[in-house]
Amino acid sequence: MSGLVDSRKKFWVKLEGSIVKWLFMSCALVSILTTLGILVILLYQGYGFFKEIGIWEFLTGTRWTPILKPRSYGVLPLVSGTLIVTVIAALVALPIGLMTAIFLAEYAAEKVRRIIKPILEILAGIPTVVYGYFALTFVTPLLQNVISDLLIFNALSAGLVMGIMIIPMVSSLSEDAMISVPRNLREAAYALGATRYEVSLRVVVPAALSGIIASFIIALSRAIGETMLVTIAAGATPKMTLNPLESVQTMTAFIAQTSMGEQAVGSLEYNTIFAVGLLLFCMTLSMNLLGFWIVRRFREAY
Repeated sequence: MSGLVDSRKKFWVKLEGSIVKWLFMSCALVSILTTLGILVILLYQGYGFFKEIGIWEFLTGTRWTPILKPRSYGVLPLVSGTLIVTVIAALVALPIGLMTAIFLAEYAAEKVRRIIKPILEILAGIPTVVYGYFALTFVTPLLQNVISDLLIFNALSAGLVMGIMIIPMVSSLSEDAMISVPRNLREAAYALGATRYEVSLRVVVPAALSGIIASFIIALSRAIGETMLVTIAAGATPKMTLNPLESVQTMTAFIAQTSMGEQAVGSLEYNTIFAVGLLLFCMTLSMNLLGFWIVRRFREAY
């Protein structure tokens, strides 16, 4: 009798393990198939664009007017607008996010950490359209009091607010990487007479470097792919410029604005959406692959 009970128990345990395994595998397959589906659509629709416009002209042209005549299809103005906003955001988010992570991981008391962490999470949960109108109606007028040449729509305000938006991503991921550093490394440094400042910058940060760099890359990928904030605050003027005081158009802003237009499905103007989307996909994919390589290259084993 006991043998029969044991065999039934083993059967149900095995069945439960199989169900859980296939359930998790199905979830993973959904993610993979979704990514592949997006890539197939981008390639298929982008092919219709590149049949008429050469890849070299698309990648190296300095004038982007796919809807207005005379039409030009050089994507560099959109790329430059995207990069200038992303660089400004990085200059704000990366140092502030890293210093916040160091404070939370090494200096803050538990009570202080419990207060600051939820505030950072609130920043991460604010809709990006709110950030966009915050940049347009508050940050830009504030900056115009200092910079008289600043236009209403400009890359500077969009970049600054985007930097604020991605600070929680940098600080949270970097803090997790620092907390995972073994305690005995800190204790060994203190035993040798190191100060808390020296332990933080010379022991903890180097030991958590792979996670910190990965957080930087993920945050920058998030900035490159941001849509609503730059659509509202940066403007809709595709131009080759390094001046953050001027209006620019990013790749995502062009996609959002053109997709809401009246272009006929299947037309060349319509297919520009997928050509720009394919380039954006390649850029973010490259950054994520770089992040994976850096994590594997600089990961510390304890």
